[in-house]
Amino acid sequence: MRLKGKRVALLVADLYQELEFWYPYYRLREEGAEVVPVGPEAITYKSKLGYPAEAKLAARDAKAEEFDAIVIPGGYAPDLMRRSPEMVRLVREAHARGKVVAAICHAGWLLASAGIVKGKRVTSFSSIKDDLVHAGAEWVDQEVVRDGNIITSRFPDDLPAFCRAIIEALMVPISGDQ
Repeated sequence: MRLKGKRVALLVADLYQELEFWYPYYRLREEGAEVVPVGPEAITYKSKLGYPAEAKLAARDAKAEEFDAIVIPGGYAPDLMRRSPEMVRLVREAHARGKVVAAICHAGWLLASAGIVKGKRVTSFSSIKDDLVHAGAEWVDQEVVRDGNIITSRFPDDLPAFCRAIIEALMVPISGDQ
C-alpha cells in the first residue's frame, strides 16, 4: 500500500490497448492508489479487441490539481483523446503543476498535442518517433524514460518497468531529470 492516499487519472477512449490500460489500473490499485478512469465523456469505451472500460469521469469535469498522476495507455485511443480539447487541457495542466504524466506506446501523440515534450527525452512505439521529434522531443529507444515529471515507455513488454517508474515517481517528490 505504498501509494495509499494517491489519486491517479487513467485516461481511456475507444480503441485503447488492453494491457496498457488494465495492467497499470490493477498494479496502481494494488499499491493503494485510487485509480479513476477518465474519458472524453463518462461512458463505456471499447478496446481494440472490444473489451469494455468505463470512464468514471468526463475530462471536462476532471481537475489536474485533484490527481497525483495522469497515465495514458496506447493503442489508437490517444489519437482520439487528442481530438478532445478537455483531454489535452487535463494533460497540459497536470504537467504544468508538476504532476506525473506517464504515456506508453502511441500515447506520446497526446503529449505532443499537449505541447509538453519540447526539450524532453522520451520514448514511444517507434511509429510515432517522428511525431515526437517534430514536437521538439529527443526520442530514444529504451523500455522506460523519465525526464522530470514525464515517464514514457514503448509497448506492452515494457509495462513492468513503466509501472515501477510511475510508482517510484509517486513515492518520491519529483526533482529534475532521472
